[in-house]
Amino acid sequence: MDKLVETEFVASDYGKNWVKILVVKKDTEKHEIRELEVCTALTLNNHRDYMLEDNSDVIATDSQKNTVHILAKQFGIKNIETFALLLSSHFLRKYQQVVATKINVIEYPWKRMDINGEKHNHAFQFIQDCTRVCEVTQKRNGGPLVKADDEYRTLPFVDDRIFSTIVTADWWYNTSTGFCFDKAWEEMKKCILEEFAGLATTGKFSASVQNTLYGAVKTALARIPQFGGCSNNVYMAVDKPSGNIHCVLQRAKTSKL
Repeated sequence: MDKLVETEFVASDYGKNWVKILVVKKDTEKHEIRELEVCTALTLNNHRDYMLEDNSDVIATDSQKNTVHILAKQFGIKNIETFALLLSSHFLRKYQQVVATKINVIEYPWKRMDINGEKHNHAFQFIQDCTRVCEVTQKRNGGPLVKADDEYRTLPFVDDRIFSTIVTADWWYNTSTGFCFDKAWEEMKKCILEEFAGLATTGKFSASVQNTLYGAVKTALARIPQFGGCSNNVYMAVDKPSGNIHCVLQRAKTSKL
């Protein structure tokens, strides 16, 4: 007979991955579309489903998927951060057995087709230049933590060398209310591009990947007060081996003149 071994749960959650949403707005002459993928993960206040074969507290993953679709239909999607906050709040409010949530949302880049220099009213083209990502985590009786991500791919050419990178920028918001997520995300992308490329007429010399990375993060923290911290990963665009440069900056608690 096997000897019994005491065990404990370190972590547990479950949910539905890659729930597809395509939102089409036709209430104006210029139609709008947004394509999202949503992943949900819920942590319960007990493990009866694991240990006692009791599923009474389980929120089925299919129910989580349906909730994503229903809330998108009921409330629309202003931006992915607001929608992730809505989902997190809904699960915690509706189900008392849920003690923590994690919601990941990806938005894929669709842009209006340009026909002879004119933006089309209802025809769109998938352009893989920038993928918007966010994550909301929240514990019961605690505030939400919003993490955003901007993956930007570009390939500029200069006379002395080629600076070719994939940049993954992560940032954490120190609040989830009182400002516009869209404007913050656009400003972050602008900081990366400005530091990477410089002025359109003159460009900007990069002494190193590290220096460009540092400059982009410093600029973002200076311009966007809602950022609690930023983390950038820069991957060199070669197959194998590859370089990985990572830094995390936050505002100093005291400053010296």
